[in-house]
Amino acid sequence: MQIRRCATVFLEPREEASFDLHLLLSGGDGLRRELRWLALAPHRGEELEIDADEREVLGAIGPARWVDAEALVAYAPAAVQRLLAEGLLISDAAAHAHWRERDEALRSVHWHPLAATLHAFTRWSGVDGVQNGKDSGTETAVQMRAVLGAPPVEAARRTDASSQLKLPRIAATAFDDLLARRVTCRNFDPERALPCALFAQLLQRVFAAHAEVRISDDTVFLKKNVPSGGGLHPIECYLIVQNVEGLAPGLYHYQAVEHALEPLPVPAGRSWEDGGLRRFLQDMVAQQHWFADAHVAVVLSPRFDRTFWKYRQHAKGYRVVALEAGHLSQTLYLAATDAGLGAFITGAINEKELEQALGLDPVSQGALAVCGFGWRGAAMATAELDPNAEVWTA
Repeated sequence: MQIRRCATVFLEPREEASFDLHLLLSGGDGLRRELRWLALAPHRGEELEIDADEREVLGAIGPARWVDAEALVAYAPAAVQRLLAEGLLISDAAAHAHWRERDEALRSVHWHPLAATLHAFTRWSGVDGVQNGKDSGTETAVQMRAVLGAPPVEAARRTDASSQLKLPRIAATAFDDLLARRVTCRNFDPERALPCALFAQLLQRVFAAHAEVRISDDTVFLKKNVPSGGGLHPIECYLIVQNVEGLAPGLYHYQAVEHALEPLPVPAGRSWEDGGLRRFLQDMVAQQHWFADAHVAVVLSPRFDRTFWKYRQHAKGYRVVALEAGHLSQTLYLAATDAGLGAFITGAINEKELEQALGLDPVSQGALAVCGFGWRGAAMATAELDPNAEVWTA
């Protein structure tokens, strides 16, 4: 049997503290501190506590060269067997095919090791962000100030006022008026359907391909209305459609070249009957109920393999993908505002459930954020930040 270490693994010495009354009564601070070693391997996506013997084995085997299993006789057999079973060591044996395939998939996408680890271990599952805010007493800005203290200054100053060079203020144009009305919507009107033509207009303006540059039969670059690292446009658009005229509620993939929708099946264990689609969306956005009535929600789903085809193991590869999501969301905000609609974006999402529902493998394609749009409600039931009263008037 041939063995090598997995492509990427980081070891974290993590200290955890717990209250111990005996330590307090004996004159200490009452905290018992325990140091644990955790292995973070992105192809696993779950941290694993390891012991000293297992650390020794991981430090002795490289990720590139295969070695014969007999070369590991100097190490604790139990440590080797557990690392093989948990996928930190990779073998060519049929019994370990699952972890070998996962490791090879990660290698084939050409992730930068730190980016792969960041992506794998910042994905949520089953998180209720609203309840977390209640539990921590940080639901409102006033509560955050009371609990967290003063935030960093709202706008940095590097010199005193006398050294500043004042710039002229320009007269507002229609574009400035549009920017002023760009406000995150937290109040949607579920009783008013979105016309299909308006829905199609937003998708065309924000996500559609408007031209092609064909280098060869299998190498094509697209022109879209947002910038993209390397011109690769890796972010796919998956839709949760709730209230659009002429469209059945459900999940869709948007095909950017054909400007067409591809219907997706209902995920296992879910039903769209009796408000099931709304519950699904609320679960996906970590229980942020103020987004659950959006007429359309958009999952921004990067195909990392496309970007990393060019930017292989590149320290900036993951960053340019994240930047593209920002470009898309701002374009969506402006297109929605121009159409008289409200829009939102949130990064507080349960990625693991979204990946499962949409059939995505997070090694090559993930869920980065959820944005959406629809008719704004008539009343502001949930607070929105509109200090100039451009949307909500007194």
